Amino acid sequence: MDFLRPASWEEALAAKAEHPTAVPIAGGTDVMVEINFDHRRPEYLLDLNRVELLREWEVGEENVRLGASVPYTQIMENLRAELPGLALASHTVASPQIRNRGGVGGNLGTASPAGDAHPALLAAGAEVEVESVRGSRFIPIDEFYTGVKRNALQPDELIKTVHVKKADGPQQYSKVGTRNAMVIAVCAFGLALHPETCTVRTGIGSAAPTPIRAKEAEAFLNAALEEGGFWDNGKIITPSIAKQFADLCSAAANPIDDVRGTAKYRRHAVGIMARRQLGWTWEQYRGAGRTLEGAA
Repeated sequence: MDFLRPASWEEALAAKAEHPTAVPIAGGTDVMVEINFDHRRPEYLLDLNRVELLREWEVGEENVRLGASVPYTQIMENLRAELPGLALASHTVASPQIRNRGGVGGNLGTASPAGDAHPALLAAGAEVEVESVRGSRFIPIDEFYTGVKRNALQPDELIKTVHVKKADGPQQYSKVGTRNAMVIAVCAFGLALHPETCTVRTGIGSAAPTPIRAKEAEAFLNAALEEGGFWDNGKIITPSIAKQFADLCSAAANPIDDVRGTAKYRRHAVGIMARRQLGWTWEQYRGAGRTLEGAA
């Protein structure tokens, strides 16, 4: 196994172009596990730790530009207001040591359905900026996951930046695991309210071959909130609407039985998380509305 260690982004792209099979490593929290258990033996490892560009982030007027190697700890400490769903997801990642090393780019590159960041990125509607010596392109998060541990990257491309719109409403994230820490998700769920467009987006992890959205559930809830005037009047969402939304989220899952949980349990847990998060986020939205009215 050869070890490539570029000092700059340009050198990294050149190395990836010359060695398309090279496996990028930054935090190494997924790659090293596979290598240590002899599940993977790449010909080349492409170490990106000296590429400063990948550890930078910037908060703009509308979006956050998040370098692929920004550690989860930095997201938790610095971007809680702008990216609340992703910050909550970051809290659930393994241990403090791994949160100090791992970043969102690693989750995206591995594309495991159990990656903690995926539901939050789906709910927020992120875009992934990838680049090669041929140029750069943006991949909508909905198009990024192409199969079990497969993504839309071309062999010579590297993940550069994740672009996420700053939260314009409440966001939530939950994860079910077999213990409280250092655990791969049995299933996970993310929800984001987008009051500017009067829409809701979801994200489901570890309950299908890829991270997915519950699109039928979103369509139902978006229609119900619009028809009932909920965005304007701030009424409490009725239990029947919440139950139907939860049932549709559960139905969207396509899980398997494995050592961490059964498919039946995963579907059930997704529905429970969806219903609870809808209640939590809507109460936050209603509370923010009352605060604004009082200030006016």
